[in-house]
Amino acid sequence: MEQRHLGRTGLRVSRLGLGTLNWARDTDEHEAADQLKTFWEAGGTLVDTADIYADGGAEYLLGRLTEGLVPRDDLVIATKAGSVLEPDRRVDCSRRHLLAALDASLERLGTDYVDLWQLHAFDPHTPLEETLQALDLAVTSGRARYVGLSNFSGWQLAKAATWQRAAPGIRNPLAGTQMEYSLLQRGIEREVLPAAQDLGIGVLPSSPLGRGVLTGKYRHATPADSRGASDHLAGFVAPYLDETASRVVEAVTTAADGLAVTPLQVALAWVRDRPGVTAPIVGARTAQQLRAALSVETLSLPDEICRALDDVSAPVHHYPDHDWSTL
Repeated sequence: MEQRHLGRTGLRVSRLGLGTLNWARDTDEHEAADQLKTFWEAGGTLVDTADIYADGGAEYLLGRLTEGLVPRDDLVIATKAGSVLEPDRRVDCSRRHLLAALDASLERLGTDYVDLWQLHAFDPHTPLEETLQALDLAVTSGRARYVGLSNFSGWQLAKAATWQRAAPGIRNPLAGTQMEYSLLQRGIEREVLPAAQDLGIGVLPSSPLGRGVLTGKYRHATPADSRGASDHLAGFVAPYLDETASRVVEAVTTAADGLAVTPLQVALAWVRDRPGVTAPIVGARTAQQLRAALSVETLSLPDEICRALDDVSAPVHHYPDHDWSTL
C-alpha cells in the first residue's frame, strides 16, 4: 500500500487507515484479529482508535493483538482522548484529564507510546493553552510521538495550530486532524480543509463511506445486519438516508457500473485522493468488508468521473466562501 506523509511531518502512514470503532462491541476478538492481519499483510500501517471506543475495550483488544499477531513496530497507532461519558459534560480537555487518559490508554494498549495522540473534540470550558500544553507534555515525556486534533472547526484548528507554531522547538506542531469527510459530508471544505492545507496539517477522514450509505446497501431497504438496523447505530446512519443523499448514492452507483467496480470503491477512491487528504479511516465491521475497502488501492478515478461526483454532491456554499462580488 502506498505511504503518505502526515502533513508536513516525517511521519509516514498508509493511505488507508484501519478504524476500530466497532471493536469489542460489534466486532469480536476473532474478527478483529482477522481484520488487523489482513490490513497488515496488505501493507497497512495506520490503526486508529480512542479511549472511549467500547469504553476502552477497543484499545485493550488492539493491545492484545499486537502482543503476538502483528509486530508493534510495524504499526502507526493513533488514539484519542477528551471525550467523556458524563451526564453534564461530553468533553474534558483539561490537562488533568488528558494526561490521566493517556496513561490509561497506554496501559490498555500495552505500549510505552502512541505514534499519534489526538484531542477528540474542542473543549469550550478549558483554556486552549492548557489543553495544548498537555499535548506538548505527552511528546516531551516520550508518551506520544506526534499530536493532532479531531472534530475541531476551522477557526479552532487555526487557533490551535498557530499557537503551537508560535514557539518552534518548544511547542510541537500539529501533525493531523481527523474529521468526517465523504461525498455525503463535505462540510470541512468550507474552512477546515483550506486551513489544514495552509498550515501543513494532514487530514484523516473518518466515515469516508458516508457511514456505510455510499456502499449502496441502503438503496432499497435497510439490511437486518447493518448499522442502520442496530439499536445503537441506527441514529448514526439516519441523517444520510434522505433524498439528497439518495441522489449522490445513485450517481456513485452509476459511476461504479461504468467503471466495472463497486460503489464502495468509487466513494473511497474519491475521498482518498482529495487535495489535503492523507488517509481515510475505514471502520469495517468484518474482515470481508475490510478486504473490499482495501481493493481500492489499485483504483484511480478518471477526471471526468471526479468532476461529475463533485457536481452532484456539491454543498451550498455562499458568502463568505465565495467572492462577494459574484453573489
